Amino acid sequence: MRRWWLWAWTIACFGAGILGGALGAQRWQISSLTAGFGVVLAAIFMLGFGWWREFHLARQRTRQVERRPRIVAMGGGTGLSVVLRGLKEFNVDLTAIVTVADDGGSSGRLRADFAMPPPGDIRNCLVAMADTEPLLERLLQFRFPAGEGLAGHSFGNLFLAAMTYIMGDFESAIRETSRVLAVRGRVLPAVREDVILRAVLTDGRVVEGESNIPLAGQPVDRVELVPKDLHPLPEVLRAIAEADAIVVGPGSLYTSVLPNLLVPEIAAAVADSPAKKIYVSNVMTQPGETDSLTASQHVQAIYRHVDRHLFDYILVNAASLPVEAVSQYRAQGAFPVRIDMEALNNLGLRVIARDFVHYATYARHDSRRIAEQIVSLIGYERQNPAGRTHRRGGDLLGE
Repeated sequence: MRRWWLWAWTIACFGAGILGGALGAQRWQISSLTAGFGVVLAAIFMLGFGWWREFHLARQRTRQVERRPRIVAMGGGTGLSVVLRGLKEFNVDLTAIVTVADDGGSSGRLRADFAMPPPGDIRNCLVAMADTEPLLERLLQFRFPAGEGLAGHSFGNLFLAAMTYIMGDFESAIRETSRVLAVRGRVLPAVREDVILRAVLTDGRVVEGESNIPLAGQPVDRVELVPKDLHPLPEVLRAIAEADAIVVGPGSLYTSVLPNLLVPEIAAAVADSPAKKIYVSNVMTQPGETDSLTASQHVQAIYRHVDRHLFDYILVNAASLPVEAVSQYRAQGAFPVRIDMEALNNLGLRVIARDFVHYATYARHDSRRIAEQIVSLIGYERQNPAGRTHRRGGDLLGE
């Protein structure tokens, strides 16, 4: 046996049995054969129990190793990569589902030139999840400052474009790049089709193209994907169905968060999944997209587009930003997202308010704190199936 204490316990019981049997035989004049037979039975029982216990513990350990918590993170832009960078440090089975509606900058040019999906958000996710040297990460994120045809292009985008050409399709290119970078998890494009994001503004105007929406100068009423008949990858639907947690956000509400959920099968899969569904609220509003929207209005905008309630939890930043940071953002037309607690509670959300922000030049979500909270919520559900309160890592409000 692997545990010395089990052998010690068995030997001790065996010795005690012999001694007790001998004393009993002398005192009560029971035959030594009968006493010995009883001791042997006791020893067999103890050994059998010890073996069973060790086998049971070994099976539990094996299952724990084989069955890591499955987490799906959905979105695009820089917000998704922030979440992934934190989660990759935990022993989880991680899948990123990435929007493919980007049409600006380097991604838009490669999309037009090579008839391929936009690689920029995919690149950000691969780099965030990679177990690689910092120099290689810098190389993949390097953007050419000049050069005819090269200026503005990211080296990582060009790498993915070349890999797509070599492998014959974008999904194979992502898989091979993931292998090269030792990515901890999977990165999946939401759909295969060539999609365009279209916005209808509050003044009735229609704007096409993800990159054009923030420049429209008018609040967004709703967004939609063209074409509407879209089919997610089977791996996407399988990952959602098998997930223990589904994380949406942070990121631009209309151009990064919503596009994946505008695919009907994806929204339905998220709604039907038994996973814990977590929305990570933005820290700041975004000019031209979410001017003056509160935290609950962000959630309501998502629900209005998908025509159903999706989330169980919302993570909101409870820490105040430095005065100089607020002033700097105000000059750009951005303001801290107001946490309207009562409205969030009325939506049936469990609000987790904590200091989730890392501030340097800009207010960004702290990857580690966000990841710790997400993993904590999975532990909360698994360790407390009866629904007892678990507050490790943050304040659980609005229950």
